[in-house]
Amino acid sequence: MTDRRALDRALREAGVPEAYYWIEDVHEPAPTPPDFVYLRTDPAGGGWETGVYERGAYEPVATHATEAEACAHLRSLLGDQGGTAFRP
Repeated sequence: MTDRRALDRALREAGVPEAYYWIEDVHEPAPTPPDFVYLRTDPAGGGWETGVYERGAYEPVATHATEAEACAHLRSLLGDQGGTAFRP
């Protein structure tokens, strides 16, 4: 996956529950689930951040230079280590 929209589409088609993940400007469940993995622009600027949201706090796991790298990491956080389970 090279972009957030393609990743969201692939996750939906694979049946990943909507409350399990949050992708900035693409998939933002409401009301906000109590915990989920996320992908957003890096609040420090200049890239992307992936992590886990738990108990009302964002816990960054990694920062990425490109959107494609961030998408790949979010897939791995959801258990798709090889990058093949959630293909569109």
